[in-house]
This record gives sequence, C-alpha cells and structure tokens, in this order.
Amino acid sequence: MLIIINNGGIAPGGNNFDCKLRRESCDLEDMFIAHIGGMDCIARGLRAAVRAKEDGVMDKFVKDRYKSWDSDFGKRIEADKCTFDEVAAHALKCSEPKRASGKQEHLEQLLNTYL
Repeated sequence: MLIIINNGGIAPGGNNFDCKLRRESCDLEDMFIAHIGGMDCIARGLRAAVRAKEDGVMDKFVKDRYKSWDSDFGKRIEADKCTFDEVAAHALKCSEPKRASGKQEHLEQLLNTYL
C-alpha cells in the first residue's frame, strides 16, 4: 500500500488478490466471505500506509539510508551527467563501504505498529 501511495495511486495497474479457502470451507458463502475479508485487509493496509506516510517514518529511513545520493557526485550520477569511467574512478578512490544493515526486521515491526 505504501508503494501505491508513493506512486500517486493504483493506475494504470491494479491489485490482485484472491480468497484462500480452507479445505472445510466448500460453499459459495465461504468464498464470498473470504473475498470480503481480502478487501477488508487491503482497506486496513491502505489506512495504515496513509498514517505511516503522514508520519514520514519510512521516508526518513530511506532518505537516511541513501543520503550519499544527495551529494554532488550522487546528483550527477542520477542526472546522467557521469560516464562509467568517472564512476569507476570514484569507486577506486573510495575505501570499502562499511557494512550496514537494511533493518528489514525493524521496518516490518515499525509498519506493524500502524495496523
């Protein structure tokens, strides 16, 4: 849902979900209820994503993680103003980057606080 919000909406794509009935759920009413449950989950996810977006917690994390792209050199790369040779020369000048966690576990739990 955060991706949909960050892209300004769902168009031109869509959202695909289906119902996963348990073996014992074998009639049309079960399928109907499962689809309603799926739609409710999407709605709850969207509401949670809106709150997370308004709080800016995910955007701040991403901005901090990729802050080197805000440097002059990073901006030149993104603007397609650097050659491959310039990028390679820059990489050779720099020391090996320190290992940094992507914090996926933290981010998943952070998003769960909005549900």
